[in-house]
Amino acid sequence: MYLIAGLGNPGGEYEHTRHNAGFDVVDALADELGCRYWKTEGGALTARGAWRGEDVVLAKPQSYMNTSGGPVKTLMKTYGVDADHLIVIHDELDIDPGTIRVKFGGGHAGHNGLRSIGDKLGTRDWYRVRVGIGRPPGRKPVVDWVLSQPKKDDLEAFQHAVALGSDAVRFLVEHGLEKTQQKYN
Repeated sequence: MYLIAGLGNPGGEYEHTRHNAGFDVVDALADELGCRYWKTEGGALTARGAWRGEDVVLAKPQSYMNTSGGPVKTLMKTYGVDADHLIVIHDELDIDPGTIRVKFGGGHAGHNGLRSIGDKLGTRDWYRVRVGIGRPPGRKPVVDWVLSQPKKDDLEAFQHAVALGSDAVRFLVEHGLEKTQQKYN
């Protein structure tokens, strides 16, 4: 079984913002896998499904980005999922918009959701699907950038990256990290 956790912030004011890329990818996965029933458990919205014979739990932590680690840890314990079967999807400033990168392990690069998960789990070794959002233009503060919705060309790139993220997660579950990196990185 895999736990696939998309990071974001709950609430209508955050819907489809750059920082909620993880939520958007999980929603796309739910559509692809035919998951229609969401429930609240362990501090997250969850849906169960399967892909190529593997059971999956889709999760959108509802505790806000900076405290995502609590719900992720609770769900891992509930479902008996080890860190090597955890896939976390998140926005990434240092990757160009419209692109994604997949990796296993690593630091948090200042991303508070990743920091929270690492702190709660006591390890940094889990899969990451990083959705590129790029750096803000000019002197725009990072917080304003990540909490805004992409417009026009940026919106097309964002939606493309969300679709790629959904594809990459399914490919990762089926084919493993090396083949996924060869195809998507």
